[in-house]
Amino acid sequence: MLFLGRLVDGASGASVSVAQGAVTDVAPPGQRAPRLHDLRHVFMMTGANPNTRWLDRCIALDDKGFVKTGPALSPEELASAKWPLARPPYLLETTRPGIFAVGDVRSGNVKRVASAVGEGSIAVAFVHQVLRQ
Repeated sequence: MLFLGRLVDGASGASVSVAQGAVTDVAPPGQRAPRLHDLRHVFMMTGANPNTRWLDRCIALDDKGFVKTGPALSPEELASAKWPLARPPYLLETTRPGIFAVGDVRSGNVKRVASAVGEGSIAVAFVHQVLRQ
């Protein structure tokens, strides 16, 4: 992962900083020679906070604020939310019937774009199913 500014490897103590399309790394402690590396591609993860606290008490969230869906919902959470249907929530469905959560906001996600796109496709199929009911 690369955070804007500086990344410090906790295991080795090495750090990396980013500036104008190049990476300068500082050698592990005890070495002084920084090196400059030209880059063509940089993977950057800007954070993993779901920013869903505004949904608290509307739908079930886990202890980190990610939206709980489908089988991750306990009977107690469904009872507390007054789940009105005879069927359990679908795989990506929240404690509100017909409301689905996919991608990085969902509890248990794998934080990958391809997974989020796939989950979105599945959710569309579930939406069609809900609309037919």
